[in-house]
Amino acid sequence: MNIELSVVIPVYNEEQGLAALFARLYPALDRLDIAYEIVFVNDGSRDGSAAVLREQFQRRPDVTRVILFNGNFGQHMAIMAGFEQLRGRRVVTLDADLQNPPEEIGRLLAKMDEGHDYVGTIRRMRRDSAFRRIAGKSMNLVRERITRIRMTDQGCMLRAYSREIVEAINSCREINTYIPALAYTFAQYPVEIEVEHEERAAGESKYSLYQLIRLNFDLMTAFSLVPLQMYSLAGMLISLMSILFVGFLAVRRLLIGPEAEGVFTLFGIVFFLLGIALFGIGLLGEYVGRISQQVRERPRYLIQAVLERQDAAPALLRPAPAANEAESGAA
Repeated sequence: MNIELSVVIPVYNEEQGLAALFARLYPALDRLDIAYEIVFVNDGSRDGSAAVLREQFQRRPDVTRVILFNGNFGQHMAIMAGFEQLRGRRVVTLDADLQNPPEEIGRLLAKMDEGHDYVGTIRRMRRDSAFRRIAGKSMNLVRERITRIRMTDQGCMLRAYSREIVEAINSCREINTYIPALAYTFAQYPVEIEVEHEERAAGESKYSLYQLIRLNFDLMTAFSLVPLQMYSLAGMLISLMSILFVGFLAVRRLLIGPEAEGVFTLFGIVFFLLGIALFGIGLLGEYVGRISQQVRERPRYLIQAVLERQDAAPALLRPAPAANEAESGAA
């Protein structure tokens, strides 16, 4: 059977909210009246999420598949695993926390019917705290200026992709992968639409302030050399200013003689230059660290099991070499 739609949902410690997700997700997809599948990826949850997913697979094995990781490898690696196993012609990613209503999926597919190969989303009237909204907008602005990747709301996981975009993403072998940004760079006709946003149904957010900053820093260093170029230009400018300042001090010493009053000024200048140098060393370390991770070629994630019906058609995409599948079978 040709599957029209694959919905990929990463799950991490969402036991409390999964029942509410199932109660809304399956009816919303059934109303679309198309052949679909839902691919849940359990990202090493420490609660009972895996058991809940197994039970749901047993209830709806016709449209449900479950990928179980043997550890926590991150949201984007969970989505990558789903991408490499799915069978649908169109793909939608969705968070398990119900902050993006499943009922909005139909609007994304309607937009793809207009000829768009990638549909991003913007959360309307976000229910996050004011601090998270301000921090998100600030990071988005900096990231867009540096990478030239235009995503108004990079934190919204509800997105739609054509199969060609998914295949292009699967062909990438990067250790640190930011899927929406990759999709934007590969898309010919991207578009963004507004979608509803609700408060988290249960549980708590998995992204702290540090993780949000870390995500944006990874994104900037993965898609642009601008940070290195800015540091190089700043280094040349500061070097030129330092030469001029040293020349000024030398002339002043010849004309006025030795002075002790300027010692603290010199200390301040030295500390400033040392700060710039240390920042540059850290920036270079980021790029070198990414290279080190890449050349080690360790598996990006390990799959413990895949729950799917035995008579299901084989996936059209073969698992990437980085993925280690320990077991595949039906419950």
